Parts: sequence; structure tokens; C-alpha cells
Amino acid sequence: MKLAVVAVGTRMPPWVDAGFAEYAKRMPRELPLELVEVKPEPRTSGKPVVVMMAAEAERLRAALPPRCRRVVLDEHGRDLTTRALFERLTAWTAEGDDVAFVIGGPDGLDAQFKKEATETMRLSSLTLPHGMARVMLAEALYRAVSLLKGHPYHRD
Repeated sequence: MKLAVVAVGTRMPPWVDAGFAEYAKRMPRELPLELVEVKPEPRTSGKPVVVMMAAEAERLRAALPPRCRRVVLDEHGRDLTTRALFERLTAWTAEGDDVAFVIGGPDGLDAQFKKEATETMRLSSLTLPHGMARVMLAEALYRAVSLLKGHPYHRD
């Protein structure tokens, strides 16, 4: 099984790339974590926001691994504790499908794309910069995997 973070946005600050890479390299071989960046629609184009989000949704669909479980990150999604994420990860591992966590662009995700998701979760009740969300998600996944592997990284 593979884990992917599929995110709208390119050219993140170096600290975002370094933070994500740090947690990705800590992941075990049997649960690799990959970042797939999707080009955002230019916000200076004058197009309506819904049109821009629809264009980004098409790029996201094209970037998703085949036959993957889609987990959309959204402020209205399910709030998971580390233990709950560990339980989801355990179930996903048993099912064997790859899992793609999708982070939208500056205006969020297209409504239809969200409806197509397998599930929706949120990282925080706070509004987060997209780069920070990548790093926080990578750390949360590493923390859940450390529970799965019996590693002492997480402390209840």
C-alpha cells in the first residue's frame, strides 16, 4: 500500500518541502509517502472561482493513483484523533488499496470532487496555510504509522 498527498500548489517555501520530506523519509518501506503537486489555476485570469476550482479538480483527478481511496481534507470533514487515524490506517492497510489525501487550492476543492471522495477529514478547526497542511498531514501519518509499528514516537 502507498500513501500519497495530492496537493494543489507548487513552489512551496523551502521549510515546507523540508518538513514534508523529513516525515516522508521516516515512513516504513511498506507504507511509502509521496507528494504529488498539481498546478493551481492562475487567480489573475478573471475566471469565476467555481470555474477555477473545476479546472483544478480535473488536474487532481488526472494526478490521482489508479484505484485509490480518496481522502479529501476539508474544514467540514471528520475530526480524527491520532488513535482514530491509526485505526483508519489499519483498516486501509487490510483493504490494500492505495490512499490519496487531497489538499485543495486557495479557494478549496470543487464541490463535485468532494462528493466523489471516499471520505473527508480535517486536520484542524483552524484555517491553515496549504504548505503547513502538507507538513502537518505528513507528521500525523507518521505518528499513526508509528503506533501501527509499535514505535514509541506517539505518547498517549
